[in-house]
Amino acid sequence: MGEDAVCEELKRRGHKIIARNFHKRVGEIDIISEIDGFVVFTEVKAREIHSMVSGLEAVNFTKQKKIVLTADAWLTENPTRLQPRYDIAEVEFTRGDFPRITRIQIYEDAFTADGIYTVN
Repeated sequence: MGEDAVCEELKRRGHKIIARNFHKRVGEIDIISEIDGFVVFTEVKAREIHSMVSGLEAVNFTKQKKIVLTADAWLTENPTRLQPRYDIAEVEFTRGDFPRITRIQIYEDAFTADGIYTVN
């Protein structure tokens, strides 16, 4: 549900979705898209409202390294002149009989290939 909603939001913002759930031995990338000269690797983290750990916090250094290595594998298989960018999408939702998404926050350029957060 979260990934579908983020894909729709990215499309609304002008992204062209290239791939979803790209898997390699080292990891997975939820959404790969193109926009404005970038190939964007988006990690989606869905959390119930008022969770103890935010989606942004959940993408720790180890997870970032896996995303970068998986992105490198994708770039090797799909050469491009586009600049890579690493985004994180937080999705908040309610549980129950009729779960619904209450918020989507996309952090563009959330970290760099050397694993340093750029979002405050």
